[in-house]
Amino acid sequence: QIQLVESGGGLVQPGGSLRLSCAASGFTFSIYAMSWYRQAPGKERELVAHITALGAVQFADSVKGRFAISRDNDKSTVYLEMNSLTIEDTAAYYCNTKRGPVNFWGKGTLVTVSS
Repeated sequence: QIQLVESGGGLVQPGGSLRLSCAASGFTFSIYAMSWYRQAPGKERELVAHITALGAVQFADSVKGRFAISRDNDKSTVYLEMNSLTIEDTAAYYCNTKRGPVNFWGKGTLVTVSS
């Protein structure tokens, strides 16, 4: 079955950087789009970044110019490179893939931006 396992979260100071990883299994990774979402305390889950099977990317306005998304099809892994982090980036970050109307989620990795 489809499994998504996030890693790389942690505590970072404002202005710092983190790289999140999502290891995927149970499907042919290279032919599916992948996304990163986040959910801050008391807020709804929101799309952060998306990468298609061909490598086209899109970002939420709030992270444009600071975050990058990439994929390594040989490793079945999608990455989220986060730079110039702010307190507002504090959230649980989730890896996602879709099959029609069905969403598949990892368990998430927590990113805390604090001084």
